[in-house]
Amino acid sequence: MPPTSARRSPHRFAARVLEGEDLREIAREIERTDSDPEGVGIMTRKGRIFPVRLSDVPLKASPLLKQELLSAGGDAAHARGIADHSVASSGVLLLATWGQYRRLLPKLRRQPFGLAELAEEVDRALHHYVASGTRTLALPHRPLTLGDRPRVMGIVNVTPDSFYDGGRYATPDAAVAAALALAEEGASVIDVGGESTRPGATPVPPDAEWRRVAPVLEALRERSPVPVSIDTRHPDVAARAVAAGADLVNDVEGLRSEEMRRVVARSGAGAIVMHLRGTPATMQADLEYADLRGEVFRALADATDAAVADGVAPERLLVDPGIGFGKSAEQSLELLVHAGELRSLGYPVVVGASRKSFLGALAAAPRPEDRLEAGLAAAVLAAERGVALVRTHDVGPTVRALALVAAAEREARRAPATAGALATDPPDD
Repeated sequence: MPPTSARRSPHRFAARVLEGEDLREIAREIERTDSDPEGVGIMTRKGRIFPVRLSDVPLKASPLLKQELLSAGGDAAHARGIADHSVASSGVLLLATWGQYRRLLPKLRRQPFGLAELAEEVDRALHHYVASGTRTLALPHRPLTLGDRPRVMGIVNVTPDSFYDGGRYATPDAAVAAALALAEEGASVIDVGGESTRPGATPVPPDAEWRRVAPVLEALRERSPVPVSIDTRHPDVAARAVAAGADLVNDVEGLRSEEMRRVVARSGAGAIVMHLRGTPATMQADLEYADLRGEVFRALADATDAAVADGVAPERLLVDPGIGFGKSAEQSLELLVHAGELRSLGYPVVVGASRKSFLGALAAAPRPEDRLEAGLAAAVLAAERGVALVRTHDVGPTVRALALVAAAEREARRAPATAGALATDPPDD
């Protein structure tokens, strides 16, 4: 047996798989090799693959798209039927680094078969996805700042039948006191609701809903230090709520109603566009999706496009995948894990998982009262994926948990020392 000094160490080179995915973090790691400063910028753009999923790419466009991406150094996957012309269109998955996309997109802009339009959409999605920084929403009564850190929306349900806090705030005074306490705990938005939207909930007439929330909104207009949201799917309630002091409309039906879109546009309120098939009373009757994430993404894209077309300012829109709304526990988990994909739309993402039944199913916690820890884990998962606003019943614990996420994000995004080592739109290389 050879002496210890002569053995070849299995860790001689300290081979280590790096976890950094942020381009700034990759740039810093390249700098640590003492690479040439100019090379840092070039190599950073090669440090991460950005998979981009496309739907319904025409038959004639798909092979040309793959050919151009191969020539740029990437690759693309499409349906087998493209080869023998047995399909008219295909879903396509692009696999390329940032630098490869920068070489690909100018070529596509000169191509036929809709590839120029496709190039613009891919370019927008990539830039929306990697964008970071603070944005301030100008709202009717108070501004809302997002993007500087994961922020928290506190829930105040003025209802007798909400699944967790129904009946807890039975009087306006109790609801107002709860809202102010949540703001003190660190909530950046207070969400006031007068109709339960839990699965199978009994619909509430708009007038009854308004009687529940009106005194709360009127009191908070003068007393709340943070923006107030009205959780409603009724245009009349939304219009009256904004006039009474609400800043955002949180519509579980995703601005499906043309009148709701007009209310939001006229009032200047922000709007949270949530995904929901059917209504709260019927949403659990059909949980079949051919492509869950693709269908949710498409629905939110169409809903926000309709809102903008009807006069809603895009800078006042937010999107929510609707976790637990017409989804099974497994589907809700899939949407939570992949919530960051919605950033490709260009709108801040909102996620509400607090105390919901899917957490109970996955964490063996049948009672909502026992789901605090699972809800905190869901909030952290969402924030790590770039979700801007987490809706929760448990504001204080969530704010404290997300403070660590914010610190980790600052570390990951710490700028490299090399000037010009990274830009979100680097030159072609």
